[in-house]
Amino acid sequence: MFGFAMMESRIESSYKGIEYEALNCRKHRAILPDFGAIGDGKTSNTKAFREAVSKLTPLAADGGVQLIVPPGKWLTGSFNLTSHFTLFIQQGATILASQDESEYPMLPRLPSYPDARFASLIYGSNLTDVVITGDKGTINGQGKSWWLKYRSGGFANISRPLLIEIVFSKNIQISDINLIDSPMWNIHPVYCKNVIIKNIKIDAPIDSPNTDGINPDSCTNTLIEDCNITSGDDCIAVKSGIDQYGISTGIPTQQLSIRRLTCVSPHSAGVALGSEMSGGIKDVRIEDVTLINTESAIRIKTGIGRGGYVKDIFARRFTMKTMKFVFWMTGSYALHPTGKALPEVSNINYRDMTAENVTISAQLEGIENHPFKGICMSNVTIALSPITKKMQWNCTDVAGVTSRVKPEPCSLLPDKGTKLDCDFPTDKIPIESVVLKKCYA
Repeated sequence: MFGFAMMESRIESSYKGIEYEALNCRKHRAILPDFGAIGDGKTSNTKAFREAVSKLTPLAADGGVQLIVPPGKWLTGSFNLTSHFTLFIQQGATILASQDESEYPMLPRLPSYPDARFASLIYGSNLTDVVITGDKGTINGQGKSWWLKYRSGGFANISRPLLIEIVFSKNIQISDINLIDSPMWNIHPVYCKNVIIKNIKIDAPIDSPNTDGINPDSCTNTLIEDCNITSGDDCIAVKSGIDQYGISTGIPTQQLSIRRLTCVSPHSAGVALGSEMSGGIKDVRIEDVTLINTESAIRIKTGIGRGGYVKDIFARRFTMKTMKFVFWMTGSYALHPTGKALPEVSNINYRDMTAENVTISAQLEGIENHPFKGICMSNVTIALSPITKKMQWNCTDVAGVTSRVKPEPCSLLPDKGTKLDCDFPTDKIPIESVVLKKCYA
């Protein structure tokens, strides 16, 4: 059995291995096989992962601890993380998600959602200072069996496992790993503060159900950068809970920066705002985005009954190729006839964008007698595909202005001349100023 004495002998200051950047380096380190794990892709290592975290937890308060996953295929069910902890997945290592449902405990619903859920493959709650990183190691969710059961009517009112879910935590980093075939969403920080997600490659079939890439949910001060996502759903979906659950919880997503994103999602958005936005979404900055064969750029999704707000959204420098829509806003998404709470959508800014091979320039649908307002678009050039819709701008219940936008926008977004540039903040959110430390695994 792996003893504390051996763990304490692995001191970061005397060990130089794989260099990586992290919020914090760790004094102690351990290697997964020391806990009896076998990387043959067939043997279950759920017990080994859980035991590793359990035995390393007492050391976490003494300078932190890292668990190294070496090359191999490490089959496992759900396991929890601990504070002051780094999970490092080496190149050539794959954490292989078990397809056995019994390996994923059932968890109660999140406060801002109605459904119970399976525990995620990698899970943590009420933690501080957690790093999940590597040198391009892989987490493979083996999602096909989950997708097939879902399509056949399984999992009614139960959410499938995610690959990574961190809840009610702060100072979180997820970086430099590959994620493949998640059963559902890939990365879900929820009710978290101070989150960095960077250099992540996510890949799922373009027809896989609900395989969103990264879903910041009721989080404050989050940076998502340098990610490459191919998905069957939204590449990034910004959320804050649903209907009365999200309204009563009342935790918004705010201070969010998304930059240098590359996305392929033929059936969904590059960045979606909502539809679960009942706790509010505000102060979102999105820049330097490349979208290829994607249904829409930024899609605002909401409806009567959602309540909440989407406001103070700023986007610039988008390059788009082969799009169904460039601009898409929906005020009738998933209507809720028993709910009457009206969402507010305001101060939405888009600038410096080019798109080619586009079917429809804009579909902008607000709410009757409650329009989406403060929409601004400037310096946008859209080149249409050979087969296009005759009506390029379909606008109802919206209000705003435009400048240097081609094709010519709808009358609800009048041209205000060549001198107008839509807003983009000049300040930074706090997480953008964080300098990562040089560490070793």
